Amino acid sequence: MIIGVPKEIKQSEYRVALTPAGVTMLTAAGHAVVVESGAGDGSGFQDEDYVREGATMREAVADVWAEADMIMKVKEPLPSEYGYFRRGLLLFTYLHLAAAPELVKALVESGVTGIAYETIQLDNGSLPLLTPMSEVAGRMAVQVGAQFLEAFNGGRGVLLGGVPGVPPAEVVVIGGGIVGTNAARMALGLGANVVVIERSAERMRYLDEVFEGRIRTLMSSPLHIAEAVSHADLVIGAVLIPGARAPQLVTEAMVERMKKGAVIVDVAVDQGGSIATVDRPTTHKDPVYMKHGVVHYAVANIPGAVPRTSTFALTNVTMTYALELATHGLAAVRKSLPLQRGVNTYAGMVTNEAVAAASGYPFTPLMKGLESIAYDSLEP
Repeated sequence: MIIGVPKEIKQSEYRVALTPAGVTMLTAAGHAVVVESGAGDGSGFQDEDYVREGATMREAVADVWAEADMIMKVKEPLPSEYGYFRRGLLLFTYLHLAAAPELVKALVESGVTGIAYETIQLDNGSLPLLTPMSEVAGRMAVQVGAQFLEAFNGGRGVLLGGVPGVPPAEVVVIGGGIVGTNAARMALGLGANVVVIERSAERMRYLDEVFEGRIRTLMSSPLHIAEAVSHADLVIGAVLIPGARAPQLVTEAMVERMKKGAVIVDVAVDQGGSIATVDRPTTHKDPVYMKHGVVHYAVANIPGAVPRTSTFALTNVTMTYALELATHGLAAVRKSLPLQRGVNTYAGMVTNEAVAAASGYPFTPLMKGLESIAYDSLEP
């Protein structure tokens, strides 16, 4: 199979989908890799690094898309890339389709097989390709939150950890999953008072044990959220429902009652956002806006700020699945339940139920869609 790696074009996105080591693994397995010139620059990889490991470089991104049987990316394609879509192409990347109806339409109409990193799911419910970026985003959420609490950035002028005689900041984390746990760990490490709001009693017991009672946990309810947010200096939205739009748990009325100069960091913005006043994604170049006197940080690719760390963390987990797809093509999904859950679109059908519900397309179970295709034709 030919694997194509185009340069990311989302604003301030410096990650790359494949490291030179990943090229080595793919070429050693008999596959070819085509990389757009400059694709790895933002993560510290030069063209010659890829060539040394067996990749072929292309100056024109159109050539990468045209030659490849499978495209590997980091972020979802943007409208300028939709013209490269074609039936039978495998697209392996973060898609976040529940919040991107135009992309769903483009994938469906072109017949692209869209396999989303964020919906590949193990039997225990974990999301192995989302986890490392969630870890980065959770930790970064506290880092940027502390930055925008500074007065010259529009914040309240509060130091997260306080100093002797001055109390620390109040940090409220909504959602106790991977993002929330990492955010809580960072905030606690900086000396803040931390509250985690979570809907699972079992998860709250886990957090209480892991943090040895040094954080407070609250059962998720509108009353608890409203009360906690009203006292917060920093609110981190860390809610995830795999494949679906994030539920809006913080209402506009709650935001209106927040302290002036408090900060909101909504990590769920790429799934539609969990804060009602997060009405648009922002970028690393223009990351915040003010609403009701509260600083809103809504960057949809937070890990892109630390691309080298993020690229290594991401490719550590994507390569196993990339090799399966490169070796077996779409037939790999017959052998892998996690990959089956990752397929969001196939041959003009939406094959993820949450995406179908969010986008208004009919849901077609993937295996039903595959029934009409001979098994041998699915091999690369």
